[in-house]
Amino acid sequence: MVDRGRAHGRAAAADAYTERVEYPLAVVTTTADDGTRSGCLVGFLTQCSIEPPRFLVCISKVNHTFEVLDRAEVVALHLLGADQDDTASLFGETTGDRVDKFDHVAWHQGPRGVPVLDDCAAWLALAVVDRIDVGDHVAVVTRPIGGGPGTGGGLLTSASAPPLAAGHPVA
Repeated sequence: MVDRGRAHGRAAAADAYTERVEYPLAVVTTTADDGTRSGCLVGFLTQCSIEPPRFLVCISKVNHTFEVLDRAEVVALHLLGADQDDTASLFGETTGDRVDKFDHVAWHQGPRGVPVLDDCAAWLALAVVDRIDVGDHVAVVTRPIGGGPGTGGGLLTSASAPPLAAGHPVA
C-alpha cells in the first residue's frame, strides 16, 4: 500500500529541488527510416561520458517525436539561443502529429539525413547507442557523429524561457 503523505512529500521535495535548477532548453530532431520527421523541445539532457563522449537526452513517451525516434538511429540536438522563444514555443507547444514544424523553420539535412535547424546556438548530430525506460520518459544514450556552432547568442534556459504549455499532456 502506498503512503499518500509520503509520496506527496517526495514530490514536494523533488519540486523544491528542481525549481532551483536552471536547465538548458534544446530541440531534438530526428527522421525515421520511412522519412517521417519530428522534433520536440527537451529540458532533460546532459553529457554523460567524456571518453567515449556520450550524451543523454530524455523524450516523453506521449510525444510524437518519441514515436518517430523509436524508428530512427540518429538525432540532432540543438541548443537554443537566448532570443529563440519562438522556436521553443514551436517545438514545445505544437505537436508533430498535427503540424509539420519544419515548414516553419529554416533547416537542412545533416549527417545521415537528420534535420538540422539553421538557427540555434550550437548543434550535435548523434547516433543512438541505447534506449532506457526511465518512467514517463525514455533516456536515449547517444554518441556524436557531427555538429557545429550556431548563430544564436546566449542560451535559452528553463528559467529564462516564457511559460510554455506542452503540446501533449505529460502522462
